[in-house]
Order: sequence, then C-alpha cells, then structure tokens
Amino acid sequence: MEIVFEDNHFLIINKKPGQLSQSDKTGDQSILELCKNYIKLKYNKKGNVFLGLVNRIDRPTSGLLILAKTSKCLERMNKILRNREIKKTYLAITEKHPIKKSDRLINFLKKNEKKNKSFVVNKETKGSKESILNYKLVKELDNYNVLKINLETGRHHQIRTQLSNISSPIMGDIKYGAKRPNKDLSICLHSKSLEFIHPVTKKQLKIEASFPDLKIWNSL
Repeated sequence: MEIVFEDNHFLIINKKPGQLSQSDKTGDQSILELCKNYIKLKYNKKGNVFLGLVNRIDRPTSGLLILAKTSKCLERMNKILRNREIKKTYLAITEKHPIKKSDRLINFLKKNEKKNKSFVVNKETKGSKESILNYKLVKELDNYNVLKINLETGRHHQIRTQLSNISSPIMGDIKYGAKRPNKDLSICLHSKSLEFIHPVTKKQLKIEASFPDLKIWNSL
C-alpha cells in the first residue's frame, strides 16, 4: 500500500492494478480494509475506525484513491465532487487508431447491472447519464497511443466506455474491445493526478501518483 498524502482529515493512496477499492463478492482484501487496519495500528485506535471512500477506481485500474478520516471531511469532499471542483487527470494507453489530437467527448451512458458494463446510448434512453471527458494525444508508440484525460463527470466505466466508442479501447481492456488481456489482468488506465482545495485548510493541493511498475508504463 503506497500512501502519497496523509493528514488529520484524509489519506490518499496510489492503488495498484488488481487491488479492490472496497470489498466485493470475491472476499479479497480491499484498500479500505488495509487503510482501516493501518490507522488502527498507527494511532492505537480502539474500536471501529471510520474511513470513507471519496472516489472509486475499477479493480484493473491504478492510481489515486481518496479516503476521508472523518464523516465531516467525507461530506465536504463529496460536495467538492458533486460541484466538479476537483480536477482529475488520467493517462491511458490505447490501441492505435486514427483519432483527433485532442477532443471533448460528450456521450450518454447507461450501466447494465447484470453485465457490470456501461454502454453509449441515446439521450432519451431511460436511466442514461451525460458523460464528458477531454483528452489530448501526448505520445504515439508503435502500436499504441498515450492519452491524457481530464474528467468533467464521473460515471461507471466512463473512460473505458467513451474511448471504446471512438475505436480506441484501453490496452488490456478486453471487456471494452481490446484485442488481448494484459498478463496481470490490469488495464493501462492510471489516475495520475488530483487537484482541489483542501476542504479544511483551504490550501490548493496537487497530488501525483507514480506509474505501475510495468514495462509499458516504464517506457513513458
């Protein structure tokens, strides 16, 4: 577990691909559980430890995960998210396909609960949600593109769905059209940085996360 920021109000973790943000039906240990144990031991806490997930990252994805240490901090951070006052920057390595150098993608997405997958649908579709991201092509590799992505909304599998919709599935993401999986079953999507005003100290924070230790990321 790599802690990149900690104060009295929250923890920010650089999640490795394959780690769960929170417990699911697999029963595998999650970042949330690990962090609760960490706080319990470090601060000799008795009884239950409060820790709330501010954001979630898909299991095969890596990068920054915010956990609030108090209910008040969690409430304030959720408000920051709702008001789109946090800048979230991702890097994605996508299968090579002719695309614009930069673009703003606006789609309506709907989640299929049974398949645990989102789809681009018409605006009029019941349950659809507007989803917006901005991307910039920052590097071209032999068989892949590297995209810098800023999210304006946070929807289920949003980046994965919207990039697949422009025929640029993320490397390793066979669920959304990639040709083959990565050996470690990760996908090459990384939550690289977060920028926001600290809800208590009111200071501007910019937090960055190092890449996973994989050959394709190390090449960048």
